[in-house]
Amino acid sequence: MIECKGVTKRYGAVEAIRNISFTAPRGQIVGLLGQNGAGKTTTLNILTGYMPPTEGQVLVNGMDMLTQARACKRAIGYLPEKPPLYDEMTVRSYLKFVCELKEVSRKEIPAHLEEILSTCGLTDVSERLIGHLSKGYRQRVGVAQALCGDPPVLVLDEPTVGLDPRQVVEIRGLIQRLGAGHTVIFSSHLLSEIQQLCQRVIILHRGKLIREADMAELTEPSDVLVLRAAIKGRQQELLPAILSLPCVRRVTPLKQAEAGVTEVRIECTRNTSPDAQTALFRLLCAMEAPIMQLISEHDSLEDVFLQATAAE
Repeated sequence: MIECKGVTKRYGAVEAIRNISFTAPRGQIVGLLGQNGAGKTTTLNILTGYMPPTEGQVLVNGMDMLTQARACKRAIGYLPEKPPLYDEMTVRSYLKFVCELKEVSRKEIPAHLEEILSTCGLTDVSERLIGHLSKGYRQRVGVAQALCGDPPVLVLDEPTVGLDPRQVVEIRGLIQRLGAGHTVIFSSHLLSEIQQLCQRVIILHRGKLIREADMAELTEPSDVLVLRAAIKGRQQELLPAILSLPCVRRVTPLKQAEAGVTEVRIECTRNTSPDAQTALFRLLCAMEAPIMQLISEHDSLEDVFLQATAAE
């Protein structure tokens, strides 16, 4: 587990981040989300001991990063936005070098390397020079060096930046597998990536933490149920009828995609009796207006992020 308590970082009169506090629980993938310049990289650099905070404290498994730096850094594997790779070394020799830096026992290094190479899908390229690898494989080597020494905490800064779609899927799958046995703090400005991978989300905006919650809590339904419906019938007749239902708050007509079919967005009060879908079905049956499509909409992480940053 890693904990950030009241952390502030100043560069002269400029505050890069201020009074940030959050916890990354053991065994979870935690997403650090924010626009460019929100303070994500500064926060990660402080969490990993790369730079000290101006104020505040970082705890790793209960140890203070300033007073017990060596033990804390041994417990953290870090992938910066630009992986610290040596192009003239082979993948295996580079990872062996990193293991030695992290003080892995000499007799344990061979087995440890094989496990890391297998986990990161690097076995087939282990004897190739890093400088000859594709961007996707280089990023895998970056993740592999973070795994050297088997740290319980992994900190990954924009691990999929610059990758093609197939490489992005491969790295996401790797991060997902690593989350089963590690605490992972994963920084990205890609909302879909955070939503797919993370169980917990931290939103930074202009150097401040403006939201911290479990993903389910952020995207779970509110007291308003939003339905999107395509109904066979005339809009002039359907809109007033739907709006007359007690559970309906608002009806918004949408662009008509098919002649004779009315498409609408319906905002309803949740947990009514009868429920909104049942009431709508009964009404339209009575009007002999067939439902061609009916789906419920949920807030995406994009909706939550835009609302949070707009409010801020």
